[in-house]
Amino acid sequence: MKATIDGGAFKRMVLSAAAMIENKKQFVNELNVFPVPDGDTGTNMSMTLNMAANDLNKAAEPTLSEAAKITSGALLRGARGNSGVITSLLFRGFSDVFKGKEEADGALFAAALGSGVEAAYKAVMRPAEGTILTVCRVTAAAAAEEAEANPEIEHILEFSLGVCKEAVAETQHQNPVLEKAGVVDAGGEGFLLILEAMLLSLRGNDVIASASSDEPAREEADFSDFDTDSITFQYCTEFIVNRENNKDPELLRPFLNELGDSLVLVADDEIIKVHVHTNHPGTVFEEALTYGSLATCKVENMKLQHSEKVLEGANRTETAKKPVEPTKDFGVVAVCAGDGLASVFRDLGADGIIQGGQTMNPSTDDILQQVEQVPARTVFVLPNNKNIILAAQQAAELAEKEVVVIESTTVPQGIAAMLTYDDSLSEDEIRDAMSQALPGVTTMSLTYAARNSDFDGNNISEGDYMALCEKALLKTDPDMNVVLKALAEKAAESSYEFLNIFYGEGVSEEDANAAADIFRAAMPDAEVNVIYGGQPIYYYMISAEG
Repeated sequence: MKATIDGGAFKRMVLSAAAMIENKKQFVNELNVFPVPDGDTGTNMSMTLNMAANDLNKAAEPTLSEAAKITSGALLRGARGNSGVITSLLFRGFSDVFKGKEEADGALFAAALGSGVEAAYKAVMRPAEGTILTVCRVTAAAAAEEAEANPEIEHILEFSLGVCKEAVAETQHQNPVLEKAGVVDAGGEGFLLILEAMLLSLRGNDVIASASSDEPAREEADFSDFDTDSITFQYCTEFIVNRENNKDPELLRPFLNELGDSLVLVADDEIIKVHVHTNHPGTVFEEALTYGSLATCKVENMKLQHSEKVLEGANRTETAKKPVEPTKDFGVVAVCAGDGLASVFRDLGADGIIQGGQTMNPSTDDILQQVEQVPARTVFVLPNNKNIILAAQQAAELAEKEVVVIESTTVPQGIAAMLTYDDSLSEDEIRDAMSQALPGVTTMSLTYAARNSDFDGNNISEGDYMALCEKALLKTDPDMNVVLKALAEKAAESSYEFLNIFYGEGVSEEDANAAADIFRAAMPDAEVNVIYGGQPIYYYMISAEG
């Protein structure tokens, strides 16, 4: 059995762990009991670990200390979702314990795991049993005890894997929701896969990301090898034109081919959609207008983008953008998905918007970068999603300025907090007012089932509409109006005075107003407003107050 590992071995172990999670991420995702479309545990852990894989692939022959430090730094900044943040904290233990070390045996590995568990528990305010934290704690404690008898690294990894399997199986009985659904904790299963991959790598069987996986791990392209002057057509031009005459869209194709390259043109009876690289976007738009009015248009200077990419690559270990100098005392950053919701937050005074939420949890670094771009000495962050709070708290620790995380778990909570925001108050007064606004709003939503599920006695079919009240399942049905009426009846029971209905992408204003009429009929005395949110995943997001 192998007694110790060095930097090269640890690097391969982490790369194998990233590949294993990448290959198994959908399996881990499907362990999530609730069938709402979500970024999910497997996806978040995969995206987090792939950040470390990318950075480790650039380190030719790192020492153990260097490899652990690279891994920890990349994971910390790339952490997405609660599972990603917890994973990053577990590996922080390896960085701390392996610091200055050339080799590590099983005892040191167990100590590193224990250090990571301690850091993770400190970061989670109310840790629950039957989660990845439980699995890691039990595994680390058993590994430390076993290492006193046999400190060989291969033995400890093999032993830890066995303990971990038992701990993961036990989560089903520690969490009533998991037991009812008959599944184990998704995060705990992810950690088990990490240990399994590490042991396989240690024994010479490195795990490789499958070519069939959705997002195979890969190194970023080195844009510094590409000459900016090699960009022949400078402007990436995209637009949609409404077809308002009988002019054949195919006539546009040869015209655009003469003006550029990388042409993509598709048309139907109503629109023409075009992507082209050209040096004359104005000429392109003039010709497009002969077919009808422009619905959307976008022009990007690719030479400038390339220069920025090279600069970003040259300063990979630094922040991507230089922090701006503060010009005021307070500012706000909010996380949301949808251009309508972003406009609402900006109108209420938010300085920065991070596009994110369900299916796209922003990383710690995404949040940090936006915080650093707010010209304020203290920045309040509204995560607006339970699965983003830990990443926001990690960003607060990394920021050079004061960062206060307001623990909003939904977008309506975040909007309620923004309504209290008054930058003439003190930091404590702003924090207290925003925090106290959170429990005053009830969030309802309408989405769809991403997969078949038997949840809490409800037989849910993939594609069914789902009504949620504060994340609890209220009603499912193939008919959206049935689900909307269930939400309206629930709102009427609580006698809310104010309802804001944010309608998502793909929902027409006409349909949104029809949905609002269902609520008005059930609640004739309530004020019901319809607002464009543009959010994905949720057809409707409803804020109920009063």
